[in-house]
Amino acid sequence: MRMRTIKQAYQAMVEEDPGCCLTMTALRRKVVSGEIPSVKAGTKYLIDIDRLEEFLFPPNPKKMEM
Repeated sequence: MRMRTIKQAYQAMVEEDPGCCLTMTALRRKVVSGEIPSVKAGTKYLIDIDRLEEFLFPPNPKKMEM
């Protein structure tokens, strides 16, 4: 378990995928709304970056039909 602040988690995402389209503001909104699990420590939200990708990209996403 590697807990990071929203800013640190965003930086880790960008390092792994420089072309990532998710902005730090969007990540923050998902964390604050509860879409992405986090732990609040004081005024900061901490995210387990090992599990972040699981929440952003589920293993069996529903296929879009055209």
